[in-house]
Amino acid sequence: MSTRIRVGITVGDPAGIGPEIARKTVIDPRVTAACEPVLYGPATDDGGRFVPGVLSAEAGRAAYDAVERATADAMAGRIDAVATGPIHKEAFALAGFEWRGHTELLAHLTGAGEVAMMFYSSRLCVVLVTVHVPLSAVPRLLTRRRVDATLALTAAELPRFGIPAPRLALAGVNPHAGEGGLLGTEDRDILAPAVAHARACGVNVTGPLPADTVFRQAVDGRFDAVIACYHDQGLIPVKLVAFGEAVNVTLGLPIIRTSVDHGTAFDIAGKGVADPSSLVQAVLLAARLATGREPQAPGVAVASRGQAPS
Repeated sequence: MSTRIRVGITVGDPAGIGPEIARKTVIDPRVTAACEPVLYGPATDDGGRFVPGVLSAEAGRAAYDAVERATADAMAGRIDAVATGPIHKEAFALAGFEWRGHTELLAHLTGAGEVAMMFYSSRLCVVLVTVHVPLSAVPRLLTRRRVDATLALTAAELPRFGIPAPRLALAGVNPHAGEGGLLGTEDRDILAPAVAHARACGVNVTGPLPADTVFRQAVDGRFDAVIACYHDQGLIPVKLVAFGEAVNVTLGLPIIRTSVDHGTAFDIAGKGVADPSSLVQAVLLAARLATGREPQAPGVAVASRGQAPS
């Protein structure tokens, strides 16, 4: 058994760019120097089961199977971390799965309690309070319990990333953080009390702050991370300033899990032009976390179906 750090790489939806960027990643010299990559996914597609760019339930099932096997191996200690390729949420739905993303699925597979999605980059770090839900559902899901848990989890986890005393900012959910209730009451009634509670517990957090300026303040160095209330509020600024560099990290899991900052890109699948940069960064970050080293600025084993890597 190898003594090197082993990072499992799931190829994601086999009809997307995942298999291509995974193949490119496992031969990248930076990756092979940092760890032993272990691929999870369909070994070959000689039968043409997965047509590039074509949505299917079979592809959704294959993507799920890879994540399930990699997670089981990480929980058992056969690999040290997992870096996931992009899945397609519609393919998951066609396959009959209820989960709409890796975050929810991994929480289920590992039995984790509170988890959160963080996008980590050298320029901007963002943690999400709500994830893959319709915008219309955000006010209902933005509860004190959820906000309290996200603030506490972020403060507890960021020291692993070389930030021993994190300075956090909570973005307001309404324009101008609600203007004292004139433009919505969630900031006044839910977010502000959550910030007060977190500060009383020793968390260095400011907010709620207007979302149209808080990300700029974080990029300029005032905050180490911004907690965003909903998916696009947080991911638009991250992808604007750090696309390809940012790494998706699931906080609160009993295993290390990182991922790409993009989707399946069906429009270029099978054309050989996909950029593996984000997956490379995800694997490098996973390896650093597994060795206990602080993340810096931004030969292959294959686990076939039903088998653990040797």
